[in-house]
Order: sequence, then structure tokens, then C-alpha cells
Amino acid sequence: MLQPRFQIRRPVFCCRCFHTFSRHLLPTEIIPPPDPGQATNQTLNVQSQPGQEPEEKNAAILRTYKPRTPGVRHLKRPINDHLYKGRAYLPLTFARKGQHIGGRNSHTGKITVRHRGAGAKRRIRIIDYQRLEPGKHLVERIEHDPGRSAHIALLSRTVGQTRSYSYIVAPQGMRAGEEVESFRQGIPDHLVRELGGTTDAGMIAAKTASRGNCLPLHMIPPGTVIYNVGLKKGRGAQLCRSAGTYATVISRNEGDPKQAMYVDVKLKSGEVRRIHRDCCATIGTASNVNFNRRQLGKAGRKRWLGIRPTVRGVAMNASDHPHGGGRGKSKGNVHPVSIWGQLTKSGYKTRTKSNINRYVVTPRPRSEGKKAKAKKKRAA
Repeated sequence: MLQPRFQIRRPVFCCRCFHTFSRHLLPTEIIPPPDPGQATNQTLNVQSQPGQEPEEKNAAILRTYKPRTPGVRHLKRPINDHLYKGRAYLPLTFARKGQHIGGRNSHTGKITVRHRGAGAKRRIRIIDYQRLEPGKHLVERIEHDPGRSAHIALLSRTVGQTRSYSYIVAPQGMRAGEEVESFRQGIPDHLVRELGGTTDAGMIAAKTASRGNCLPLHMIPPGTVIYNVGLKKGRGAQLCRSAGTYATVISRNEGDPKQAMYVDVKLKSGEVRRIHRDCCATIGTASNVNFNRRQLGKAGRKRWLGIRPTVRGVAMNASDHPHGGGRGKSKGNVHPVSIWGQLTKSGYKTRTKSNINRYVVTPRPRSEGKKAKAKKKRAA
């Protein structure tokens, strides 16, 4: 069992000589971290963590372990003590089965995606990306999802004697006990009465644009950080769904009548994209922002995730790869190509110039090749 590096306290004895002698014989006591308390949910009969205070500035973000085995020496994991320790809500899951797990298609059984296979058994969580159901939803707990990098939140909504549940991608900082709401169907009547019948966009945004709420893009003020962004109206979220990703609303094009139906959104890559004003978006940043800092520690943990090894083409036979065969580490005076024979280096372009996405206002910055750098240097 993995044990984190907590503070260690040695036993104290009255006799100094006996304390010196027993220093290497008696086991040490591991002091666990303080328990923030647990709240019991009577409906699901589970325990969920309550809301916690914000983390300190210099707080640790990764957890390391004592190197009791070689595979644990370099293991690093994000600290997520607020996650629920039990199983998922089974009615919202289904078994992950089929030939696609091994990278094979369904009708011929041939490998169509390399480097995939085996791995631990999983159940796929059904995520509500559309958020069409209005009203307030209570966050029951925050869970780990083995099928994605971000965490998920279990929501519950009570209407009369019935209670329904759903999963959403949790924003960063969300804890059990909070309430979220979806405004895709419009502004509810009670909120209109609370605002005194006003239609001021600033006052409406002050009541609706909070963390975890789902809104149409035209209701989100410029400068707001969002995630789970949709691309087509009436559909669910498609962009910014992995851990730590987000987008920023740049402009709603209110002064331009031709572009008033679209909202300019800047993605994390730097690309500015024009999206329909009725598409959905959620306020906040996708949770588990330190996911990219983790270290698996050993090759076996990669196999548990269903990822198989990647073999170099030079190490293969000539019948398996264009770089294979021959004596020694030689690829036979062949330009670097993929296993299918397509050039992979020297700035070889694979995208056609005629297929231009007209919804991209500003393309993401790309790395420049040698010719482009030399041309810019001569121009300067």
C-alpha cells in the first residue's frame, strides 16, 4: 500500500539509553493529516466531503511517496483529498466492452489505432454535456473518472417526490454542497421578479455568471473564463473538456449587425474562434489543473491505462516499417517517414490550403520553419 510522506513522530521513553537502543527496532508512527470532517448524504447513503477553505499560496500540489519499491520512487500524483472514495452512481454508468479497447474495428478485427490494448476494467460515466434541465442542482460529491483527466460532479435535483441525478465535468474549486443552475432555457421567472423586471445585462450576469452555471454565450460578459464550450446550437459541449483547459469570451460583436449572431472566444491554444451566440458554455476552468504535472513512476502503470509500448521503426523488420531491416541502426538512407510511408519531418505540410475554417478569426500561433525564420530575418 502506498504511504505518503507525512510527518513522522518517534516514540518518547523515559529512559534515554533505551530510546537510543530502540531507535531502529520499534516502528515509527505516521501522523495522518487533519480530517476536515465528513457529511453524510441520507439519500444515497454515502459520505461526501464538505466545502473546504481555499488552498494556500505555497501549498503542495503533488504528493510523493517513500521509495519502498522502485516503481514508487518517481511516482507523483496531484493532491485531491476532496474526491469521493466510493464507487460511482451505477445507473449513470455502463461497462466498457468491445474490440475498440484493443484499437481494432468491429467488422474486420484489424488494428486501426496502434498502441492501445488491455488495461484495467472500467465503467464509462454518462456525462450531461447539454445541461438542458433548468432549476437548481445540488452537488452531491466530486468523483474521479478513469475515462477522462478532469473530475466529475454528481448533481441531484428534487421536484416534488422525485429526485434525478446527473454527472457534469466539475469546475476547479467546486466542492460538495454547492448549488449550480442551467440557464439554457432562459431566465427563470423568480429571477426576473427578483431583479424587478429589469433587462440590464450587467445585473443579469451578476446573478447568473457564477462557477458551475451553464449559460448561452450571449449571456456571458466579455472577459469571463469558461469551459465546456459548444460548437453548434442545440448540442452539447465539445471544446475545453479536459483537465485544466479553459477559454475566454473576447467579444459579443454587439455593434456589428453582420456578426451579431456570433461570439468571439479565445481558446487556450491562442486561437480565436467565432461561435454561435446560442451555444452553451460553463463558467470556470475544468478541474484537476495539475494533471499534466503527474509522473506515473513505472511502465506498468502505463499498461494499466490501456496504453501499449511504442516501438521504433529502426528496430523493426523491413516488412513491418520503411525504416526496418539492414545491419545495425540504419534506416537505409530513407527520409523519415511514418509506418504508412508519409513524410514526417522537414516541415512537410499535410493540410490542404483550400479547406479553410471560416469560423477561425485568428489561427493559433505555430512554430516557424527554417525558411520562414530566414525570410523574416532578411526582411528585418
